[in-house]
Amino acid sequence: MLCHFSISERFRVIFRSLKYRNYRLFFYGQSISLIGTWMQRIAVPWLVYKMTGSAMLLGISGFAGQVPSLFLSPFAGVLTDRMNRYNVLMWTQILSMLHAFILAWLVLSGNIVIWQVILLSFIIGCINSFEVPARHSFVIEMVEKKDDLGNAIALNSLMFNGARLIGPSIAGILLASAGEGICFLINGFSFVCVIFSLMLMRLERKEPVINNTDLKKDITDGFSYVFGFLPIRHIILLLALVNIMVMFYSTLMPVFAKEILGGDSHTYGFLMGAAGFGALIGAIFLASRETVLKLGRLIPAAVILFGTGLVVLSFSRIFSLSLVIMIFVGMGLMLQAASSNTILQTITDDDKRGRVMSFYTMAIMGMAPFGSLLAGWLAKSIGTPSTIFTGGIISVAGALLFLRKLPELRQIVRPIYVKMGIIPEVAEGIQNASESEMP
Repeated sequence: MLCHFSISERFRVIFRSLKYRNYRLFFYGQSISLIGTWMQRIAVPWLVYKMTGSAMLLGISGFAGQVPSLFLSPFAGVLTDRMNRYNVLMWTQILSMLHAFILAWLVLSGNIVIWQVILLSFIIGCINSFEVPARHSFVIEMVEKKDDLGNAIALNSLMFNGARLIGPSIAGILLASAGEGICFLINGFSFVCVIFSLMLMRLERKEPVINNTDLKKDITDGFSYVFGFLPIRHIILLLALVNIMVMFYSTLMPVFAKEILGGDSHTYGFLMGAAGFGALIGAIFLASRETVLKLGRLIPAAVILFGTGLVVLSFSRIFSLSLVIMIFVGMGLMLQAASSNTILQTITDDDKRGRVMSFYTMAIMGMAPFGSLLAGWLAKSIGTPSTIFTGGIISVAGALLFLRKLPELRQIVRPIYVKMGIIPEVAEGIQNASESEMP
């Protein structure tokens, strides 16, 4: 009985943010939609590689989908701070649904050519540049108590990576049996769920913020805020570095699955699904935490786990071993992203939240195009395994540099915490991380 009670209590802690009606609707609708999104994410690079057989064009396709975030995210962040975040989120979901249906029609009609895939990748990249900061900033409007913000962000990661586990597995089966077009079609219909959930929400009516300053000044102010506050700066820079390295394996995974492991679309789907499973485990761990204490220490540890996983993966030639390694790769990547998101959201001023989240988006998505191009070029020059190995080594080096900066972050966070009234556990988490023994 005691054991049952303990498990039941732990379950309530993990899912405590679902007590808020608006967040509960968003969670269920987005959970279904993200399965379709992950199916499309798996199907697009497979389609490109099947059409061209070129690792370089895989890199170009990835570049086209990610580069808009680099240029549009600062602009999107200002609009997110100025406009109604609900409306921004609703329109981006509708446009994403139309994008998926157009891609499905082109593939199923047999009229698809490579330039269309690259163009549509660029278009969805533009849409995501506005969707991601709006979605992250909107979480605090759905969760009434700031104490539950960290849990809500962890649950976002849970549903994202639950879909990351399910979507690639389904996509792997459908790619072999029905083709890429069906994956895109299912993704289009999946957006209906999140759009319907947004329509059912009950939100306080908020008038758009009237800001007399020009757009350029708002962007400059956001840049100064992000890079003038050292904890935010170092978190963003480490995110940017790691997400360049992410493309070293994700862009080349179709090549790794087919040429290194001798597999097919099933192999590719299961490898990406294993990374999703690892990320899901990490998300459950974060959601089960009752405070954000010591998240600062977790960030470099997660990056070291991710980087070490890539190094080991580069030597693997066995499918089952590669699956196990991908679990740890996915876990490390998710723990870093979600922990960074939680700290950033907690210590950021509300009127600058959209802009900070736009730099978070830029670090995750905006740097990826350069990683895609670099991955394609390196794979052609030194081979796929050596490229993945390089990404792992650079990630570990970045984590060690972050560890060296932790004592400085401790000195800066405490007075800023007192001035801004941020959650004490965040300051203590970065403090305690700095006190950990250096490797």
